[in-house]
Amino acid sequence: MKTICLIPGDGIGQEVIPAAAEALQALDLDLDFVEAEAGFACFEKHGNALPEETLALARRSDAVLFGATSSPSTIVAGYRSPILALRREFDLYANLRPVFSLPGEFSQQGIDMLIVRENTEGLYSGRERRDGDTAIAERVITRKGSERIVRVACEQALKRSRARGTQPVVTVVHKANVLKLTDGLFRECALKIAGEFREVILKELLVDAAAMKLVKAPQSFDVLVTTNLFGDILSDEASALVGGLGVAPSANVGAGTPVFEPVHGSAPDIAGKGMANPIGALLSSAMMLETLGEPGAAARLRQAVVETLASGLRTADLGGTATTTQFTRAVCDRLG
Repeated sequence: MKTICLIPGDGIGQEVIPAAAEALQALDLDLDFVEAEAGFACFEKHGNALPEETLALARRSDAVLFGATSSPSTIVAGYRSPILALRREFDLYANLRPVFSLPGEFSQQGIDMLIVRENTEGLYSGRERRDGDTAIAERVITRKGSERIVRVACEQALKRSRARGTQPVVTVVHKANVLKLTDGLFRECALKIAGEFREVILKELLVDAAAMKLVKAPQSFDVLVTTNLFGDILSDEASALVGGLGVAPSANVGAGTPVFEPVHGSAPDIAGKGMANPIGALLSSAMMLETLGEPGAAARLRQAVVETLASGLRTADLGGTATTTQFTRAVCDRLG
């Protein structure tokens, strides 16, 4: 039996995580679910956005399915982002964000890429300071962090190529022409590690050129690997090509308990209205099943989502009228 820790969090996380759990139960697998608190509402209630009890449950689980949190835009004493804290606590240094075409006019066709984002350092390392009217953020790039994320990207490219019968291509995205020390180190490490993977074709793009190519020719990409901030921005941009943040899944993997989460935020403007798109959470659950050694169940869940979309059922963000519950039940009916 595998134990899944459900952390709905804030806003629509409270709706899409139960939807994902319902679909997982419909697969009739040997799964045990435990639920834990985290997020801004949890912080307001307990004074801690990620209580020790939640960390303990996550640590004992085989995987975490995380919803969304409402992070304040200004400094709130004592608050820290629970998803960032989970990534650091379990050393989940690789953020995997697949982007692939879905049936419907909202999605461009012929897209099948994976963005591999470094998850623990860069400008998200939390090293900021204020000196009067000057604010300074430190961008931390390490050899260890760079080498291991590029290794993950090459391994993922080989895995994808075996499944698809295609040549593995990894595109390293950086800004080493300007950030000569930090991105210079990242690029240096990428070239070194890629040399260990003889089958992989290595390409490189400056981040602004990569952003333009994502818009003009997204079908040309296989695997992209980049630093934390660049990966965050590019993966959100790429999701818009296939339907937006509501359909975007992700996995946080590394040394400890893996965490799977839809890319969207807590969306307070639609929270509680039954309008949330559960696809991001459902596809994140499929990624979780693959990691847990259930590739057949993962494929079934992914196919059920695709078939439900192909039937014309859509939530409001994709131009439809289906509620979260209606879409989820349609997916579950295809799994039954």
